[in-house]
Amino acid sequence: MDGPAPRGFRTGRRARLSAPAKRGVAAAAAPVGNAPQAGIEGWTAGPRITILRGMKIPSLAALALAAVPAFAPAAGADRPNPAIAAVVSEIQPARIEATIRRLAAFGTRNSLSDTVSDTRGIGAARRWIKSRLEDCARDSGGRLQVAFDEHHVESGSRVPRPTDFVNVVATLPGEQAESRDRIYVISGHYDSMPTDPTDGTSDAPGANDDASGTAVSMELACAMSRHRFDATLVFLTVAGEEQGLYGSTGFAKAARAKGLDIEGMITNDIVGNTRSAEGAVDQGRLRLFAQGVPAVKELPDDVLAMLRTGGENDLPTRQLARAIAAAARTYVPGLRIQTVWRRDRYLRGGDHFPFQQEGYPAVRFTEPVENWNHQHQNVRVENGIQYGDLPGFVDFGYVAQVARVNAAALASLALAPAAPREAKIEALKLESDTTLSWAANREPDLAGYRVVWRDTTAPDWQHARDVGNVTRVTLPVSKDDVVFGIQAYDRDGNVSPAVYPLPLLPRRPPVVK
Repeated sequence: MDGPAPRGFRTGRRARLSAPAKRGVAAAAAPVGNAPQAGIEGWTAGPRITILRGMKIPSLAALALAAVPAFAPAAGADRPNPAIAAVVSEIQPARIEATIRRLAAFGTRNSLSDTVSDTRGIGAARRWIKSRLEDCARDSGGRLQVAFDEHHVESGSRVPRPTDFVNVVATLPGEQAESRDRIYVISGHYDSMPTDPTDGTSDAPGANDDASGTAVSMELACAMSRHRFDATLVFLTVAGEEQGLYGSTGFAKAARAKGLDIEGMITNDIVGNTRSAEGAVDQGRLRLFAQGVPAVKELPDDVLAMLRTGGENDLPTRQLARAIAAAARTYVPGLRIQTVWRRDRYLRGGDHFPFQQEGYPAVRFTEPVENWNHQHQNVRVENGIQYGDLPGFVDFGYVAQVARVNAAALASLALAPAAPREAKIEALKLESDTTLSWAANREPDLAGYRVVWRDTTAPDWQHARDVGNVTRVTLPVSKDDVVFGIQAYDRDGNVSPAVYPLPLLPRRPPVVK
């Protein structure tokens, strides 16, 4: 990688983007992190202030603070972290194209196709994926760990016979003891299908669906394993998606059974086409699907508490989406992230579903426009129209941009501290101020915390206030009018996703009968 590396990469002397000193109770540290950049509508530079435990703000000062915008760009917030930028710059479009073409050349990767041949079918494809990732593991000095992950299914609606669905998993363990149990997953599915999902013999090149997403996951495994991160990264290529999400379901269920702390999952599924069926071209947009409230009959108590206080758009999956979009704005400004507050497109689904069902934050990237002549179709020419998911319909440069967005997001998440735990907003009495509290993070390089807030109808954070390395703060902003979040940041300016503070309510007096 080129240039200096901040903490987390350990490839040389640390390059700090911002290093707020521990100055004293009244000193204010500069806000830091990947907040939306100066110049974006709704974000205006304003004065900096830190309000710590026990401090009282004079009424005139409170009025002045409430009257001005609260966001102030910090050292590191208005320019990219050079280490993350270096990872993004290492994405190789030629290698991505070669990967997609090689996967399509296996003829079919249907989960019911040949598993013995070395040249055709899903067996040959997964062995090639594993071999390629093992090459990258050797280049990493053995830090990248590659393995098969097998899940057996006896039968199903698209599984007419007993079938082994085999994922290929590449794991890059985190370097920081306090963070390595925190996991971020990126995935693409390497299986494909023709018109009939149970047809394991017809050609199903699957260049876009989903060799494109598989190539993104493989490219990131190879590029990012050259560097070191605090948290653990898992690069998945899963099987059985077209049969019913079997590979991802097996992985997600096993992760939950093991108690793994997956803080975010990103699936890239159909990320290679930029031309619609009508011929319109859109190379400047990438859709990010982020579920809000899960569609289940019974919700956990913490989700119900969020709903009672207007936090329906602040569940972990949508906080993850905000963090991803912020990283994209900083490091890949040429590709606009269109966040869609929906689980997925109508009549479609993806490998993020099983992770969501297991309670993990999970989102999906998908291309801006789709051409269904090139999805789930037998390869053929009919009435002068070419059908089939062929490499010739993939925009390889666009896939490289998608990979850069993923690299920026994963690097930002894996270098940042964990989101604060046990976040509370005190609702103990009627008052105009807002008091927030949270448990202290354990990372040794933690520098402090930041409170963010927005109007209840706004999709993204509009204001931010650095509060220093404290665990309780009072702000002269009414909790009745806005939505709050709390973020942690480290000495290098890496910022966690925000967490929604649950209400801390007064205890009810015992009922005397």
